[in-house]
Amino acid sequence: MELKTKIHAEDNQQQLIITREFELPLALLFQAYADAEIVEQWMGTKVLKLENKNHGSFRFETTDPKGNKHYFNGTYHAYVPDTRIVRTFEIENAPFGVQLEYLEFESLTPDTSKLTMQIIYRSADLRDQMLKLPFAQGMNMAHNRLQEIVRKLN
Repeated sequence: MELKTKIHAEDNQQQLIITREFELPLALLFQAYADAEIVEQWMGTKVLKLENKNHGSFRFETTDPKGNKHYFNGTYHAYVPDTRIVRTFEIENAPFGVQLEYLEFESLTPDTSKLTMQIIYRSADLRDQMLKLPFAQGMNMAHNRLQEIVRKLN
């Protein structure tokens, strides 16, 4: 089965380009990243903090099947509703370090929209380590949940 979320990774590069078209209006797609209750549902995480503003920050907590807690956090460097989010993203106690993420939101039609993410890692090696995990499948599953959950809000 073809994944709807596309991941483009060029050899010897530090970045990934991720694109996904959604059957959602632009405002609803953006809301999926801005509303803590919706984020919790599609990401399967607990939102401890979500300050949607320039220089705001976020912190999420996820519990794995063994009961171990994992934390994700970052800072917003740009937050432009329905347009763009620039943020850092870190998985605490993971070998990947802090990554820089550019999220661009685009309206395609009144009922469809597109998300383009550029994720930059400290090194090409760290990026390649991430790609060895089931990263693409996980991202696709999360975006599928986002589509399903937010569509019900419409």
